[in-house]
Amino acid sequence: MPQKRSSDSSGPKRGKRRFYYRRAKVNPLLDKVDYIDWKDFRLLSNFTPERSKILPRRISRAGAHAQRMLKTAIKRARYMALLPYS
Repeated sequence: MPQKRSSDSSGPKRGKRRFYYRRAKVNPLLDKVDYIDWKDFRLLSNFTPERSKILPRRISRAGAHAQRMLKTAIKRARYMALLPYS
């Protein structure tokens, strides 16, 4: 008589778990925007905290294209002295 292995337990069988993909939430400020203007410093100040660093995509909830436009707009606004560097 074969010996019972520890993996052959008499408990309930567990099936494979299905992966659950969470849809990314889109920032309503950047939803379907064609161009982010560097002169709109009120919008841009939402994406720079007190230390004036540009927020990453995972926190700002911006898409890749919107994040690139946001980056260039913030840098242009800094150059024109609308936003602080630090």
